[in-house]
Amino acid sequence: MKTADNRIPGDLDHAGLIDRVLRVNQAGELGAVRIYQGQRAILGRKGGKVGPLLKRMAEQEQQHLDTFNRLIAERRTRPTLLSPLWHLAGFALGAGTALLGEKAAMACTVAVEETIDRHYARQAEQLGDDEAALKDTILRFRDEEIEHRDIGLEHGAEQAPAYPLLSAAVKGGCRLAIWLAERV
Repeated sequence: MKTADNRIPGDLDHAGLIDRVLRVNQAGELGAVRIYQGQRAILGRKGGKVGPLLKRMAEQEQQHLDTFNRLIAERRTRPTLLSPLWHLAGFALGAGTALLGEKAAMACTVAVEETIDRHYARQAEQLGDDEAALKDTILRFRDEEIEHRDIGLEHGAEQAPAYPLLSAAVKGGCRLAIWLAERV
């Protein structure tokens, strides 16, 4: 099966779908890089146990961003016009949750990564054999995002103050950001 072969009227064609996938993923990885930068700006100074974990996860997110930056350039896809907002909002979310403590920072990571896990899974289902390399990239990145989620859970995310509320707020924000970045 090829990408967009089973589309119905109103669905994006192949080129439109790929543009949307690349645009939203590049925007999301920019946001993720900035979340970790915000968390590291606060928690990196404390020398806590999550500092090295945040560094490793941030490096993986930077690799993801670099990959989508390259793909956007190669495929001549327009990035989201909201990149400046993701730049600021990502850092604010990271720093804000880190100010609440290591467990809140981990709760943020879990919420973001659970949302991205589902997002990447949906994208992989939409891609056909003609986009095998892109699909493999997305699935590899999804595995790394799941690893980040698991790290957050192992480091007390669910013990964060008001975890259900914090998790729901971050997930809702992520879903809104995904919807906007796909379209703007």
